[in-house]
Amino acid sequence: MKVSGNKFINASKHLILSGSLAISLFFAPGLSFAVDKDAHEDQTELRIKDMHTKLKITAEQETLWSKVAQIMLEEAKNMDVLTQTRIEHAKDLTAIDDLKSYAEIAEAHANGIKKLTPAFAELYAGMSDAQKKEADLLFREGISKHKHKKEHKEAAGK
Repeated sequence: MKVSGNKFINASKHLILSGSLAISLFFAPGLSFAVDKDAHEDQTELRIKDMHTKLKITAEQETLWSKVAQIMLEEAKNMDVLTQTRIEHAKDLTAIDDLKSYAEIAEAHANGIKKLTPAFAELYAGMSDAQKKEADLLFREGISKHKHKKEHKEAAGK
């Protein structure tokens, strides 16, 4: 079966967007690019605190958790720089420049996940079964969706 150029481009866009969406759930405050750097950093810090609470990080786990949180903050700042540069130059980008800029952002997302994975794996290895279950749900469903489902469960149980 021969795939036309347009179908390949559309499939590639969908693949990139799907990957970016999954990573954005972790590193970005939403699906749009951050315009206000301070607000984005505040959102990342709120996300870190929210995860800390949901995962019920213990005093013994704090050292490992701080490594995870530090990577999340560093990667959020990196994404801020890349997305802000893209926004500032959006009107002047050629189609090729746009693709290169997007590739740079996608690569930064992937590299961020590669940095985060071993740090989180070390933390995860020392978690209780209940914490692991919570982490699995949190990562599988995303923070917002997970919160929404948990609220409905709690409301139904009351």
